[in-house]
Amino acid sequence: MHRILAFIVAAALSMTLLCGWSGLPHWASAAEPAAGLSAPLRVGAAKVNFACDDKMQVGGHIVAQYVQGQEGELRAVATVIEQPGSGKFAIVACDVLFVTAEMVDRAAVQIEKSCGIPSAHLLVNATHTHGAPSTVRIHDSRAEPEFVENVVTSIVRAAEEANAHLADDCRFLFHLGQEPNVGSNSRLLMSDGMISWGNTNDPTARPTGPFDPELPVWVFRRPADRGNPLVSVIYNHSTHTVGSLRPNVRSPSFYGLAAQALEEKWGVPVCFLEGASGSSHNGGRPVADLIADLERDVTAGVDQAVERPVPRIVAIKRPFRFRVRTFDEATEDRKVLDYMQAHAPGALDVVARVFREARQFLKPEQGKERETTNQVILIGDVALVGVSAEFFTSLGMEIKRRSPYPHTYVAELANDWIGYLPDREAHRLGGYQTWMGTHSFAEIGTGERVVDQVVGMLEELAAQYPPSKPAEAKAAGKGQ
Repeated sequence: MHRILAFIVAAALSMTLLCGWSGLPHWASAAEPAAGLSAPLRVGAAKVNFACDDKMQVGGHIVAQYVQGQEGELRAVATVIEQPGSGKFAIVACDVLFVTAEMVDRAAVQIEKSCGIPSAHLLVNATHTHGAPSTVRIHDSRAEPEFVENVVTSIVRAAEEANAHLADDCRFLFHLGQEPNVGSNSRLLMSDGMISWGNTNDPTARPTGPFDPELPVWVFRRPADRGNPLVSVIYNHSTHTVGSLRPNVRSPSFYGLAAQALEEKWGVPVCFLEGASGSSHNGGRPVADLIADLERDVTAGVDQAVERPVPRIVAIKRPFRFRVRTFDEATEDRKVLDYMQAHAPGALDVVARVFREARQFLKPEQGKERETTNQVILIGDVALVGVSAEFFTSLGMEIKRRSPYPHTYVAELANDWIGYLPDREAHRLGGYQTWMGTHSFAEIGTGERVVDQVVGMLEELAAQYPPSKPAEAKAAGKGQ
């Protein structure tokens, strides 16, 4: 108990968050070359920094925080891929806690106009760093309007710059690695029946869900006789993006710092896509060690990546409707009070206040329908799924298990933000991620419904574009 209280006070009550669809559903046309061959790719990549300063609130904390200084860059990193017959596609990662549908939709209009990339072909992912200025109202933080505008502008600029420097005759390579030590399931069941939030000194505490160690690496490269063969590197992993080298600074956190270290070595943009990590954290390991592990893993992925055929690239973006859950004020207040009294009494008053204000804000929204999107981009037979929530790892792994494509990976917080999506079992167990608030408000079962819709989208694609045989796909993906 004392350890938890000390942690909260030392962090200035900044407990980290475990933490509009537009247009009609779109299918890219696909011109099929001869079986097993790839149509040529043109690929470009670019990065654009976000303008920000110490006067801006940093998102990702219970109480609004201000920091001094910055380590690394906060930026948008874009990869644009063009294939005759399939069209152009863009994957953009932003070093922010969340992007909203409004932000992405505004950027998409400009990107379609200047680059010819349809909205359905654009995936914008938030890396979920807790070291960037706030883009939304959550807990005690409010959006920083100037920063929001800077992010939207930078998404557009990054896509435009990548589009302006498309390299011809590119190939797509892929490798599936494993990194089991960078994170772990952080929802621990303690001896008092509660689910831990932050740290716990309970020796009997045990994980209540899985951890996903998969670390896929996408590589786009051109012939070696044309200078640097690398054009773009993208990697994906599923742990909360919390942890900087220095305290109280803006930071892309350990995933972004690893990407930027690799950029210095390779001379090309390196993009990190946040996986389904609503229930995982890094466990307090030194950030320098996390960065070193990731540099090693991504380097190995690039070295071992094997070329994969890309007969077509296809994208689907579909609307998804859900409701804000209803709640009983006294019951929800009791959940917060009971936990804080047992595990962090020194922070009880301020945390209780923040959650009461959040519930008051959400009270008139109960039962209302909202809309977001789910997305699938298929490059050859490697599928990238975009969901708009802090997605529990169990749900991300269920998409992978049920997908007809052996190589399917999830980018959470893509194209929008609708709070945490725990699975039904997590709601039964309780804990911070399930408390009603601006961080978690979708009705129970929404996560499973997202899984069902995404799997249906993947099955639609597989009916038209059958995946490779599982054994062949697995071997190719692992570079064997």
